[in-house]
Amino acid sequence: MTLKLSRKIAIMAVSLLVVFNTQAASLEYQAAPVDNPLKGLVPYANEWKKERFPHSMEFRYIGMAQIMKGWGNFDWQAIEQSLNDSKKRGKQAIFRVHLEYPGKPTAIPQFLLDEGLIVTHWKTANQQSVITPNYADLRLRKAIRDFIFAMGEKYDGDPRIAFITAGILGLWGEWHTYPRTDLWAGKSVQQEIITSYESAFRDTFVLLRYPAGENNPQYADNRTNQLGYHDDSFAWGTLDTGNPSEGWFFIPLLKQAQMTNKWKTVPIGGEIRPELWPTIFTKQPIKQQQNFAQCVSETHVSWLMDSGLFAERFTLGEERKKRAMIEVRKMGYELHVSTVTRKGDQLILKIENRGVAPFYYNWPIELRTMLTNGQTQTIYPDWELSQILPGKPVEWHIKIDSRATQISLRIPNPMEGGSALRFANKEYEGEWLKL
Repeated sequence: MTLKLSRKIAIMAVSLLVVFNTQAASLEYQAAPVDNPLKGLVPYANEWKKERFPHSMEFRYIGMAQIMKGWGNFDWQAIEQSLNDSKKRGKQAIFRVHLEYPGKPTAIPQFLLDEGLIVTHWKTANQQSVITPNYADLRLRKAIRDFIFAMGEKYDGDPRIAFITAGILGLWGEWHTYPRTDLWAGKSVQQEIITSYESAFRDTFVLLRYPAGENNPQYADNRTNQLGYHDDSFAWGTLDTGNPSEGWFFIPLLKQAQMTNKWKTVPIGGEIRPELWPTIFTKQPIKQQQNFAQCVSETHVSWLMDSGLFAERFTLGEERKKRAMIEVRKMGYELHVSTVTRKGDQLILKIENRGVAPFYYNWPIELRTMLTNGQTQTIYPDWELSQILPGKPVEWHIKIDSRATQISLRIPNPMEGGSALRFANKEYEGEWLKL
């Protein structure tokens, strides 16, 4: 045998070894649960009594006066009780701290009122009483900053919390005092709050009400801040209609601020406009309702507060529930393990995102292998969930024991009792995706 021929035979042998040591499989798609963590519809925690519609989160308002009792004096019981109540039900919490809420007693800390903080008493168009503080007051500004930093020190990264909406300013903490625009906080006050939240919360996402660029007449420029947004007039004041009088709608604001791609790194949430609650997801939407699917697609929204499907005062038949399941499932992420390839001790997973947004937190990932001797090994890869964008599949690579015969994957919820993140795959056994 010539040297040249023997080399050819050797190369062919190696090639055949590689081929026969490579195993590849396609995994079947199956729609992920509607109540996958950190996405979908969110009820007010005090409003729903039973599981009428699948969900993984709850929302609460909390008055600042319940927490801040004096300079450096904080009583966290209101937040603690809220978080623990939701946790008992296996739900993660979204909350907003406010100072003024129409029709309710003031939430301004009493010690600031005792020190002479000026307030304005007025009534909304539907005759609800409001007490608005002088947001320019230096004592109030310092109290707000102190509060945010103290809250961040205690709660940043707490697994019981899904998201926080910035709140504090304006009616319902919704960053406006309409129609009393003369009482609204100036941009310097807004910027202090934005900067404080960004400094105090490095792990938990905080969301602002309004996207704004440098030329916005009412709101401080927040383009470069790593804070998300919440559209609280969803499917009512969301899409760009081209009407200048509706420039405050959510998509026009994003366009004006040149932030239509910011959803790739920060979450978008919001609230279905309350006027839509009785009819959303029915065949008789009211005239003002915008196309829900288009709103989801253009905003890349992950979650929305809602009462229409949760509060017992609204009708929820099977047809409405079915229509809602279809539409809500399109919100946020939907991760699918499409192929699994094994080359000897190398495992390669191809992951695609069939949703409209990433999963924004990098929850720990567990890989479990069973060896030929029956021993089980658990590996914790450093794969990042937040990098899987819609329409851009990624490959995860890892070295595993060559003796592994069974391989499974799971993403447990960091909150004890919370639901695990489930892929849009059929091959599940409990919380584990069988690869």
